[in-house]
Amino acid sequence: MNISQAVVKRIKMLCKEHKLTVNALCNASGVTQSTVNDIVNGITYNAGIVTIKKLCDGFGISVQEFFDSDLFSDLEQEIK
Repeated sequence: MNISQAVVKRIKMLCKEHKLTVNALCNASGVTQSTVNDIVNGITYNAGIVTIKKLCDGFGISVQEFFDSDLFSDLEQEIK
């Protein structure tokens, strides 16, 4: 799994845990619907840290909590 795939899975996991739809997350975080849709649908492969921070604010968690998941433990090397 690469970092982009892990971010998508983590966002979906947190939406489920917090009982939020993607639309509700957008409203809570101030990130546009199109941006979140592009990330979740794999159109955007490089979600910026500022966007991730805003999403974390929408979830009510820290950036550290976002990345504190086994999803980020064994990522593929990005440079090959």
